[in-house]
Amino acid sequence: MEEENTYYIVKKKALPEVLLKVVEAKRLLDTERVMTVQEATDEVDISRSSFYKYKDDIFPFHENNRGKTINLMLQVDDVPGLLSKLLSKIADSNANVLTIHQTIPIGGIASVTLGVEILPQTARLQELIENLQTTEGVHYLKILGRE
Repeated sequence: MEEENTYYIVKKKALPEVLLKVVEAKRLLDTERVMTVQEATDEVDISRSSFYKYKDDIFPFHENNRGKTINLMLQVDDVPGLLSKLLSKIADSNANVLTIHQTIPIGGIASVTLGVEILPQTARLQELIENLQTTEGVHYLKILGRE
């Protein structure tokens, strides 16, 4: 069964305390106030298993006019025009490509990391991700992080 990528915006007061602590532990790691997951989980008083269970599923929502940055990692076929096609799909959804890094293809497969700015006028993020994932030649897509 495929994991469903449906997103919700929920007020802070409706979230279980453990999820808020996971966000705080991630912030401590991002700002390098702590250096290990163990230190972060000790600081916010949650188990490491709780941190790992939820760390990829909760992100703070920052409303601003500039937009949010999302980092994507894709594994794609090394065929002419595929990267251009992916970039066009991002542009067509009114998102902005900030960075592109592609590895040298090995066995006909390249890894591509994209930094994409999601603007207020950008089409729904879920639709953009699904559109990229279903592009012929894309084998894998993962959201690495969001700011």
